[in-house]
Amino acid sequence: MKNYASNASRRRYRNSAPKQQLRPQLTPKPLEKPLDGAFGTLIPAIQQAIAVEEYVTPTPIQEQCIPHLLEGRDLLGTAQTGTGKTAAFTLPLLQRLSRHSRRPGRGTPRALILAPTRELAAQIGDSVHAYGKYLNLHHFVIFGGVKQYSQVKALNRGVDILVATPGRLLDLMQQGFIHLDEVEVFILDEVDRMLDMGFIHDINKVLAEIPDTRQTLFFSATMAPKMELLAKTMVTDPVRITIEPDKPTLDSITQKVLFVEKGKKDALLTSLLSDRKVKKAIVFTQMKHTANKVVKKLTASGIRGTAIHGNKSQAMRTRALDGFKKGRYQVLVATDVAARGLDVDDITHVFNYDLPVESETYVHRIGRTARAGADGDAVSFCSSEDRSYLREIERLLGRQVPADMDHEFHSEEASRSLKPAPSNFGRQSSSPRGSWNSTSKPGGSRRSGGRRGGRSQGNRSPQGNSSRSGGDRRQQSSH
Repeated sequence: MKNYASNASRRRYRNSAPKQQLRPQLTPKPLEKPLDGAFGTLIPAIQQAIAVEEYVTPTPIQEQCIPHLLEGRDLLGTAQTGTGKTAAFTLPLLQRLSRHSRRPGRGTPRALILAPTRELAAQIGDSVHAYGKYLNLHHFVIFGGVKQYSQVKALNRGVDILVATPGRLLDLMQQGFIHLDEVEVFILDEVDRMLDMGFIHDINKVLAEIPDTRQTLFFSATMAPKMELLAKTMVTDPVRITIEPDKPTLDSITQKVLFVEKGKKDALLTSLLSDRKVKKAIVFTQMKHTANKVVKKLTASGIRGTAIHGNKSQAMRTRALDGFKKGRYQVLVATDVAARGLDVDDITHVFNYDLPVESETYVHRIGRTARAGADGDAVSFCSSEDRSYLREIERLLGRQVPADMDHEFHSEEASRSLKPAPSNFGRQSSSPRGSWNSTSKPGGSRRSGGRRGGRSQGNRSPQGNSSRSGGDRRQQSSH
């Protein structure tokens, strides 16, 4: 594959792009009533788009972030799952780009949004489409696990906003299809998850290609001290927004734990899913093969279920998620690839078939229910082997998860177990792509006044087609 390394080659490549017709601009209808708070500061076209989505009053993260982002400030944002972070950064981004609208260049986005997983990237793309429906702005989502032809074709037509997973982004950059030297706004979403998955080196490579003068947004559900130090090397004079940092669970979620022998989890799950109150449920497992096994057990019991995890092709994952959203499946069985970013409003129950290894992941898992103002139930199975995980979760929550011992599969042994955590308990210290605890630093700081490392042409290392599929290939093997 040809690489476009020199500036002259890049200019010829971009100028050869066919002239793109901007999509017909829809005319927004007048609002029936004014929107509240920060929503009222948005331009009419965006206000009408979010009114169609039935947004009236901004959430706390939106109310606090939107004014600063409209002023062009860098921002570090932390809020628990389900609080509306995507709209908090998408709405002001659309307003900024629409005020200086121009025909997008070939493979040269004006805004770049990085997300850790394919599903989250796709959902961010859906939000950009919904909120920008009345604007002459073009966006596209790229991720691994699918052929790149259609992605390259869309890039050649030109995009204003590019949503991407790091792996596929770097692949297409190395092939000369994406150039980041015109990026005005850089957004990293679910950064804690991205760094846990080992994307630190990829992020550094992306930073090295983005102009030093830009607006940078750094959003995450959690913000450990070391992560905050890392974030501050990427931003300049940032606004710090934290929403309820000490309240890790939603009041509208009813939590309980059921003690059960490991071999009876399937029977317990089947029994609970037969309750008519369970309309739509997600079941979380630690391992991919366990997810497949659970689906087979449910199918044999007459329960419509499907699985989603890292071993599934992107087409299979998309079909499974679409079928779940449309009600073709009652149950989605997933690994932690779906613990964040999965936005389905009518999930009534979350079942932790296996408790998560990382206690913080518990919060993200149960946050898949009780969305959009609804109530929800989170039910966790705890065997003797899981008991140490439960203790860590309760330590994080600052209280015990209520135990339901009045069920036919109750295990007193599991409830009293003092078994220690397995040797791999907790956050793994290494990953295929490196850890965010690594001593490597991003490609220079804007405070230094110099250009970021790796910006010179001599430092480029064209690799043509890479074997990486991007997206979630760097997840831990259990996903």
